[in-house]
Amino acid sequence: MINSDFPVLQDSSNDGQGDTVSLSMSVSELDDSGEGKGKKKRGRPGKQGAASKKARRSPVDKGGRRPNGVAHQNGEGTDPSTLFEVVKQGKSAMQSVIDDWIEAYKQDRDLALLDLINFFIHCSGCKGTVRIEMFRNMQNAEIIRKMTEEFDEDSGDYPLTMAGPQWKKFRYNFCEFIMVLIRQCQYSIIYDEYMMDTVISLLTGLSDSQVRAFRHTSTLAAMKLMTALVNVALNLSINQDNTQRQYEAERNKVAGKRANEKLELLLEKRKELQENQDEIENMMNSIFKGIFVHRYRDAIAEIRAICIEEIGVWMKLYSDAFLNDSYLKYVGWTLHDRQGEVRLKCLKALQTLYTNRELFPKLELFTNRFKDRIVSMTLDKEYDVAVEAIRLVTLILHGSEDALSNDDCENVYHLVYSAHRPVAVAAGEFLHRNEVRKINIFLLHEHAAYLVDSLWDSSQELLKDWDCMVELLLEDPVQGEEVLGDRHESALIELMVCTIRQAAEAHPPVGRGTGKRVLTAKEKKTQIDDKNRLTEHLIVALPMLLSKYQADSEKVANLLQVPLYFDLEVYSSGRMEKHLDALLKQIRVVVEKHAEMEVLEACSKTYSILCSEEYTIMNRVDIARSQLIDELMDRFAHSVEDLLQEGDEADDDDIYNVLSTLKKLTAFHNAHDLTKWDLFKNCYRLLKMGIEQGSMPEQIAVQALQCSHYSILWQLVKITEGCPSKDDLVALRRVVKSFLAVCQQCLSNVNTPVKEQAFMLLCDLLMIFSHQLVTGGREALQPLVFNPDSTLQNELLNFVLDHVFIDQDDENQSMEGDEEDEANKIEALHKRRNLLAAFCKLIIYDIVDMPAAADIFKQYMKYYNDYGDIIKETLSKARHMDKIQCAKTLILSLQQLFNELIQDQGPNLDRTSSHVSGIKELARRFALTFGLDQIKTREAVATLHKDGIEFAFKVPNPKGPEYPPLNLAFLEVLCEFSSKLLRQDKKTVHSYLEKFMTEYMMERREDVWLPLIAYRNSLLTGGDDDRLSVTTGASSTSKASTVRSKRGRPPQHKRRPEEESVDGSWIMRNDTLQTPGALHTPQLTSTVLRENPRQAADHIPDQDSSEPGSEPDYMHNPQIQMSWLDQQKMEEVNRKERGGMNYMKSRSGGVRQQVRGLMEDDAEPIFEDVMMSSRGQLEDMNEEFEDTMVIDLPASRNRRERAELRPDFFDSTAIMEDDAGFGMQMF
Repeated sequence: MINSDFPVLQDSSNDGQGDTVSLSMSVSELDDSGEGKGKKKRGRPGKQGAASKKARRSPVDKGGRRPNGVAHQNGEGTDPSTLFEVVKQGKSAMQSVIDDWIEAYKQDRDLALLDLINFFIHCSGCKGTVRIEMFRNMQNAEIIRKMTEEFDEDSGDYPLTMAGPQWKKFRYNFCEFIMVLIRQCQYSIIYDEYMMDTVISLLTGLSDSQVRAFRHTSTLAAMKLMTALVNVALNLSINQDNTQRQYEAERNKVAGKRANEKLELLLEKRKELQENQDEIENMMNSIFKGIFVHRYRDAIAEIRAICIEEIGVWMKLYSDAFLNDSYLKYVGWTLHDRQGEVRLKCLKALQTLYTNRELFPKLELFTNRFKDRIVSMTLDKEYDVAVEAIRLVTLILHGSEDALSNDDCENVYHLVYSAHRPVAVAAGEFLHRNEVRKINIFLLHEHAAYLVDSLWDSSQELLKDWDCMVELLLEDPVQGEEVLGDRHESALIELMVCTIRQAAEAHPPVGRGTGKRVLTAKEKKTQIDDKNRLTEHLIVALPMLLSKYQADSEKVANLLQVPLYFDLEVYSSGRMEKHLDALLKQIRVVVEKHAEMEVLEACSKTYSILCSEEYTIMNRVDIARSQLIDELMDRFAHSVEDLLQEGDEADDDDIYNVLSTLKKLTAFHNAHDLTKWDLFKNCYRLLKMGIEQGSMPEQIAVQALQCSHYSILWQLVKITEGCPSKDDLVALRRVVKSFLAVCQQCLSNVNTPVKEQAFMLLCDLLMIFSHQLVTGGREALQPLVFNPDSTLQNELLNFVLDHVFIDQDDENQSMEGDEEDEANKIEALHKRRNLLAAFCKLIIYDIVDMPAAADIFKQYMKYYNDYGDIIKETLSKARHMDKIQCAKTLILSLQQLFNELIQDQGPNLDRTSSHVSGIKELARRFALTFGLDQIKTREAVATLHKDGIEFAFKVPNPKGPEYPPLNLAFLEVLCEFSSKLLRQDKKTVHSYLEKFMTEYMMERREDVWLPLIAYRNSLLTGGDDDRLSVTTGASSTSKASTVRSKRGRPPQHKRRPEEESVDGSWIMRNDTLQTPGALHTPQLTSTVLRENPRQAADHIPDQDSSEPGSEPDYMHNPQIQMSWLDQQKMEEVNRKERGGMNYMKSRSGGVRQQVRGLMEDDAEPIFEDVMMSSRGQLEDMNEEFEDTMVIDLPASRNRRERAELRPDFFDSTAIMEDDAGFGMQMF
């Protein structure tokens, strides 16, 4: 409620004079009695008091318009020339507007103040207007209450927060109006005991309103008013000091030269200034205590932000009065505000103070009290706040190095590795300013690229000083001088390479920033200049650096990245071929000395860049590369022959010679086409020997597999780029087939690295040489397509189950005591995730049969933390490919888990056990993946229920039919999917369930029959009065369905021809149509089948003996394929027809008439929803429901559509981006 104790305007009579307006409560009375100053008389000396003021004239007596055509508020409605309209339009200069108002105030201050009051009211978005009668006869609280009643908060018309350039300018004009008003009135009007008291009284009352707009407008106006008064007080203080100096100077003169009249004038002026200063202080105290101390903790964040922003301005403008702990505490307290917007204003306000080093002594206590909070805000969840906090900490450090402890600085240092670039850059600026603590900064972290990017804006000149870096690295140690240690040299080399990359590429490293932005012309010029400068200098220095550090693999690997950022044309244009020869010589020495893959891959990549055809140096580099490869090939051929001849008697030297040479050739084959050297032949010989003798060292086998893989890919690239002959295709097919066979044999190798390498290469090659190879006009490559047989698919699946889904504790037992145990765990998990992703790619691209995914899906809950994202993505992609087949796979995975549980616990399951609950929870998770669009998943969910029902009743109880089937408890798991059925589909599924039930089962109520009872109840719930809305795709009440039926159902005599044909086909079909059997389980997929093949064989239907109309017939003959729901509906129709049931008693006619009535009422969705007999109609319905929430994309039902989902593996950019040639990442 509005506080009625605020100062109010009221009429009073004074010594028989006319009506005057005065304050019933002065503004100063709002002050605290203990803290406020004594009440001083307002106004200039010699000014008449309130009792002798001129009487107020009636608004009728004061008609006319203001100067410049600004009309007065006449109390009869809003005038288009009110203050609000003038400020809103912004066409007049603010100085002119204020001068007109002051002139009007001098003529009739009541009407002028009335216009000012309505200005604040209208700025709040209130349509009401304060009239002269209200102004004269009502208190402020009553006026505000009246305006509150006329305020429409739901309209959204609040000028100060409305969007658009006009309203943004209006807010600026609003603030400027208040500032200019006080500035123009600072010499007379603000001291008349009327204008300021009225305005402050009104704003104080509005600031306590429950209307948010009133509080916001009045708070903004009061804070800007306070800022203007601070400027006035500051000017008064300056004038007082000047007057005091003049007075002292005059008084210190000798008696003969002293002017007494001047002294009296100066004393009078000083007294007047002091009185004015007291008046201004009283006004500021009234605003501060009446508005600020209440609104700085307002419920609205924007109001709190306004208060904090303005108090920062007061402290900056008038630090002598406001920069003390009494005011700073409000800023310090608000640093803990829950809204980032307010915390941001606090930090910016403090930044303006800490920028002035002269103010540091006054901020010392505040810094000690709130330093910890400011440092902690560098980790604020709002990035903008964190950036400003770091900048504030930087200012504090710059002003006083002792203000922050080493721990405080360390907390900020590590933010240079933040993923958010503005935070990292601000931390880099802090690091740059902290000259004292920079000694070991480059050893803080291993990610030097991010450190360089953080320091790039603040320390660019230092980071680009490559001359100094090279000089430090090449200088010879001098006796008595301190030299760089090995660790410092490694850090400096890495730092130099990162600065070279940053200068040459001109964009942040990966993971920081939203991508490459377009460089401005200035940035582009800087990039070119930097690239030319680093090229000219490092072309000369790089060979010397490689020569000095050629024995250190880490340093050499970093240095070999430098040529990637050269402007290689400088070699020829600058006639620097000798330096190129020196570089090639050093690279060859490095290749000879090192066998680490990191170094060899760096050398290979450098050769690849230097051999680019766009440069004139290509021939020179190509010759050097060919000589190197020739030498390596000769050495490799001889060492292989020696190893094959010696066999088991080969010594370590023979093995080392083969391994080191093979590593080098593999590294080069990754980036270079070495097919003319025929590396595949010797690698294949090594692999065959290892398979036959079982004694091949695992590293040789791994490298031979990888090298053979590269050889096949390069041969494929050559074929796809040209016009291959039939002989070429046959030769490549023979090579691929033999290599796939070798890899398949390696899956049973005793060495885990060999098995993992063979598995990854198998997955990659099966992906590359799959049916997608012939897409895009490459039909000639059809002979190269390989489809894995069931044996290979099962071996791949078994490998995943044995090497991916393993207990972490078992694997980590061998790592106990290792200092890098955690890092090893992460690396091992990353490797297992890659193995799983490689196999899942084969599933979602239809290379491996989808039922194989059942063994993957059933691990979803158990291994959720490690592989949950991969399994979920695989499930999503599989559903997009084929919804029905995916649903069959999901239920198969649940059946496998159930069978495992039966084998462990026996047929009498404890339904309350954690194992059963785990299967039900997995089913619940699976059900959630179907999404909200029941139309698109209708057939899939129904098929899932069908398979689940068949599984539950498949194995009868050997004790007799009066006992429940062994798998009956599975129906409790199936209940989790009942909510995904449409209501009319629940009836269909329930009818299908009844086919498996006997009358005895329906009457049983014992605990062992509870799963059947629960499942029946889940199907019967809401299944009787359902009608499906065509327009919404959701179930509605029977009343709504009646309306829909009246509008949407076609008349009987106007049946569409296609409907009649469908009806006829359904009626004429064989009454004994078989129910489709269960999903064919792939060999060795289920755990049950692996453990008990004889029992599993009973689950597999005989494909050869399938009759027309059985599931295999429908699965493999798309011409006559019919959805299971359609079949069930048709059987229901035929059954009722045969029984002579009169489904529509109100209708008369023969059996066909009854069936037709059934089709129109009960089975109407067959034609209007998605119970269709063709896939085309289903796709049409998907288009009708585009406005519903879509979770799953329409399934691709032919190979061409599926192929469009796959990337083009022959895109040159895709080939170059992957280090492994054709290694493809799924996610």
